[in-house]
Amino acid sequence: MNKQRGFTLVEIFISLAVGLALFAGVLSVFVGMKTTSQETATYGELQENGRFALSVLSDDLLKQNFWGDYTGTLDKSMLNAVPNSAPSDECIGEGLNNGTFPAGIGHFRALWGQTVTNSSIMGCIEDAKVASDVIQFKRAISEPLTLSTAQQYYIISNLSEASIFTGTTIPKVLNSQLWEYQHHIYYIREEVQGNNTVPVLMQGRLTKKMTFDPIIDGIEMIRFMYGLDTDSPDNAGYGIVDTFVSADNMTITQWDHGNDNRILAVRIYVLARSILPDSKYTNSNTYNLGDLPVTFNDNYRRLLFNSTVTLYNAGVDSW
Repeated sequence: MNKQRGFTLVEIFISLAVGLALFAGVLSVFVGMKTTSQETATYGELQENGRFALSVLSDDLLKQNFWGDYTGTLDKSMLNAVPNSAPSDECIGEGLNNGTFPAGIGHFRALWGQTVTNSSIMGCIEDAKVASDVIQFKRAISEPLTLSTAQQYYIISNLSEASIFTGTTIPKVLNSQLWEYQHHIYYIREEVQGNNTVPVLMQGRLTKKMTFDPIIDGIEMIRFMYGLDTDSPDNAGYGIVDTFVSADNMTITQWDHGNDNRILAVRIYVLARSILPDSKYTNSNTYNLGDLPVTFNDNYRRLLFNSTVTLYNAGVDSW
């Protein structure tokens, strides 16, 4: 009769050692896959947020200075009517004529920006992030309307004249179309979300007043370089960008868009940052936002996006 024998103590220890080694290998593969998946998800989110921000800003820039059927430069002298009072919470940029509607003095700034040096700017913003940029556009929303309401401002225009108004009574302008009049502002603010501070891209929009809403989380900085044509109309280089200048280096005459200082393009820089830090990652990179290098030493992942937008409404006299 055969005797049954169990494992010896040595065999048990060898089996445990082999099993532990196999388990450690499987666990390391699992942890590695999980870390890779988290990194991939984070960079996917950065790509989505950064490209979306770039798309929103580019779309507004492409249509900046569009006034419906009117083909000239918008100013008070060519307008049949302008609202008697400004919207509540009006945002006013630098310069003599940089409110919501054209005034009777100075060049009306349909495009303007600045690098933020104080969180309180434009008389309507109290939480702007210092060192990032703010930019504003004034234009007609590019879809003709048939009706107007008391909750919005409108511009009705033909090739040579226009009126800006609010209310349900539409002014008479021959051979004209009706458009929504809009004033958009973009800037960065920081929001406290739990134990974390998250940078957010804000959009200001004109109804009967300026209202601001967060539109994209994780946008840490925006910066703009303005492409100037510094040649006079009789110069062979007229109509071509000669240099790109940041907002903090722009002069009053360059914003005022004279014949020898036209803004023909804008270079956009968007720095996207992960919402949450990663303790296993250290970011000591330098990101060049045009003429501004920015260096970090923290645990956030980042991606830099940039694009150049041609301002077609600034480069031609009609569309």
